[in-house]
Amino acid sequence: MATKKIVITRNDYERLDKVLASAFTRAISDKTSLKDLRGELDAAKVVESQKVPPDVVTMDSIVKLLDLETKEIETYTLVYPEEANIASGKLSILAPIGTAILGCRTGDVVRWKVPSGECKMRIEEIVFQPERETMPT
Repeated sequence: MATKKIVITRNDYERLDKVLASAFTRAISDKTSLKDLRGELDAAKVVESQKVPPDVVTMDSIVKLLDLETKEIETYTLVYPEEANIASGKLSILAPIGTAILGCRTGDVVRWKVPSGECKMRIEEIVFQPERETMPT
């Protein structure tokens, strides 16, 4: 469950709610990740697309994350499960890191559990947010 209030667009909320309800998602996905995403959606502040702050991670945002342990910066596009391709930097919302960054702001530190403990990353920059910008060239 979310420990802080996240912001999510109404369109993202509605589409993610459908993703969670789909038989396909329930059949193939880790139940913990589904519960985590459900908790995030239930705790979120839902706003219209034009009212989402420009420093908030929304679906299809391109985000730079700083690994607080290794100090490496990784860039991902947060996508719906059917678009995921980690080799291309397309991170599924159902991945623990995807769920962790949704609705968070630049500067926020996000945490999620891994078999060896916990990962922590800071949201360094939102390179592209579909509600605010045109795609970078």
